[in-house]
Amino acid sequence: MKKYDIAIIGGGVCGAAIARELSRYELSVVLLEREVDVCFGVSKANSGIVHAGFHHGLDTLKARLEIKGNLMFERLQHEMRFPFKRVGIIVAAFSYEEMKTVEHLYERGVSNGVPGIEICSSERILSLEPEISSDVVGGLYAPTGGVVEPYRFVFALIESAVANGLDLRTSFEVASSSFEVGRHEIVSSDGDEISARFAVNAAGLYSDDVSRMFNGEDFEIKPRKGEEYLLDRNSKAHPNHVLFPVPSKVSKGMLVIPTVEGTTMVGPTAEMTHYKNDAATTAENLKNVFHQAKRMMPGISNRDIITAFTGSRPTLENGDFYIEMSKKAENLVQVAGIQSPGLTASPAIAEYVKDILKSAGLELTEKVKYKAEIPNFETIRNAKNIEAIDAIVAENPAYAKIICRCEKISEAEIVAAIHKGHTTLDGIKFYTRSGMGRCQGGFCSYKILKIIARETGIPVEKITKRGGESQIVVGRLGNPM
Repeated sequence: MKKYDIAIIGGGVCGAAIARELSRYELSVVLLEREVDVCFGVSKANSGIVHAGFHHGLDTLKARLEIKGNLMFERLQHEMRFPFKRVGIIVAAFSYEEMKTVEHLYERGVSNGVPGIEICSSERILSLEPEISSDVVGGLYAPTGGVVEPYRFVFALIESAVANGLDLRTSFEVASSSFEVGRHEIVSSDGDEISARFAVNAAGLYSDDVSRMFNGEDFEIKPRKGEEYLLDRNSKAHPNHVLFPVPSKVSKGMLVIPTVEGTTMVGPTAEMTHYKNDAATTAENLKNVFHQAKRMMPGISNRDIITAFTGSRPTLENGDFYIEMSKKAENLVQVAGIQSPGLTASPAIAEYVKDILKSAGLELTEKVKYKAEIPNFETIRNAKNIEAIDAIVAENPAYAKIICRCEKISEAEIVAAIHKGHTTLDGIKFYTRSGMGRCQGGFCSYKILKIIARETGIPVEKITKRGGESQIVVGRLGNPM
């Protein structure tokens, strides 16, 4: 049984951020993820918004961590080179009654110290966002809001942590734990065992189950399901900013989001469900989403939809984050109820958890040879000009072979992702964007399967979409050309 100082349970954005933060210190840390790859849980369906900090008051932990986390993204991007842009956030009001709510949001933003926040007239909103509905009467503008590609953010955090000593264990589903002689003895569903002095419960939708396994607090995670729709990058409805409607008591409403890679996302819905694995989308919600989104941006059309997906937020009854040392289980840090703005807050959450562990007696000695930066992930689509492309191809001819035509992803990029440990179709998709374009993998999936098989030796018929029993090919193939 391998022994560690800390075991982090959950490989989403919070678990990944905590892992990277702890990798700065002379500690032995393991991250346990139940899926075959990180970012396959709640984080894979994240809207990718870096929130500005005006939706919640400073009496909530989520607001305090959101505001701190927002300010950390430039440094993190410089060190890890994930896609991120500060595009700004607009809250659009379409009645003078809604403007009253906008005024409250503005006052809260000012009180929270949000930089550059302003109340806008209709003329100001239209100058910022010309494609917005001319019915807009005013709104709020927060220039520090932004967008990030959530998968690449999580992968970058993990890659950095692993480079600094993190032991990453995927396909490790925690089944039980006991605390003996000052250590957690953690057993997986297939019988693997590890031991750790401290455990961090960052298991997202399943953090309530994990807490009970560790004899911790008996809370309930209630999934709030959200359906979202991705529009083709050629859609006429691509805003310059993240567009929010005026929020209700239970939801921030249907958003129109310019993703950092050039597509547009519409949604999410907000529907409480009893099922943590409910991934269904419905025609009724599609109609509702686009009806509300078109109110803000009339040019939006459901004809531009290239895919629809569902994610669930892990909510707690009080609506706030629950991050503290367990009062029932020894040496267990609870990181639960991390819904929006969890991605924004994640780097601040990591520092918060580090401080909790230090207060609990964990000795922290900074590594002399800590490596903050990770190598740049070279892509053809982001090359500045033809000369830059020529230089990339001269160094590695595989960059000249385009596998995903929609997103312009080369064979070299796919091979690089495989060598970083992503050997499922979804893992390659999230890391490189191959299969995320108009055809949604219709032309490139088979080519990617062959590359995975060539690079790993895994037979094509055993390669999966996302692990488990999600094989792409059923039966046995002959010799494909």
